[in-house]
Amino acid sequence: MSQLLEAFSWLADPTRWSGTDGIPTRLLEHLWYTALGVVVAAVIAVPIGLFVGHTGRGRGLVVALSGAARALPTLGLITLFGLWLGIGLRAPILAFVVLAIPSLLAGAYSAVESVDPRTVDAARAQGMTEWQILSRVEAPLGMPLLISGFRLAIVQVVATVMLASYIGNGGLGRFIFLGLQLQDYPQMLAGSILVVALALVLDVALRLLERLLAPRGAARG
Repeated sequence: MSQLLEAFSWLADPTRWSGTDGIPTRLLEHLWYTALGVVVAAVIAVPIGLFVGHTGRGRGLVVALSGAARALPTLGLITLFGLWLGIGLRAPILAFVVLAIPSLLAGAYSAVESVDPRTVDAARAQGMTEWQILSRVEAPLGMPLLISGFRLAIVQVVATVMLASYIGNGGLGRFIFLGLQLQDYPQMLAGSILVVALALVLDVALRLLERLLAPRGAARG
């Protein structure tokens, strides 16, 4: 209990909120690493997921690969990529991309599959092309599930980005690993509190976005 109070005292210290090593700087680094990993993963996973959901082709393979990717230990990946690519940002970002892809894939193909087939058949009957059906019917109606995939990916990556500091990068993990080196446990606990708080805030914000984007009938239901 005393260490928890010391951690909040550490957070309340005004000197922690200024300078190049202050909380705002580390927070922005943390968000930047998260955004970079999720955006790169989305560029890869979302088009594949939409294609699989629309056509049904390769679904078994995608599910199997997603499950295998979920089982990979992120710290082990960062260590492996760090040995391969060297110290820097490339290794952790690559690990975060691998971590984010399964949730984004699942969200994308689930979003398309969730659309009522009768709605899709009606769109085809009106002469819409497959691309028009995907972009104008399936993607908009499945948007809440697509956002859900982004939410899960972002929360997972935010909670893991602290490991970027393991190989010398910034982010909120710097407080955790520096506290570990110095045996400054209140600083370690304060860094952990910041990571948890950030993940919760992003989770709540994205849940609200899911509700806002839900079709009106589904929202009432």
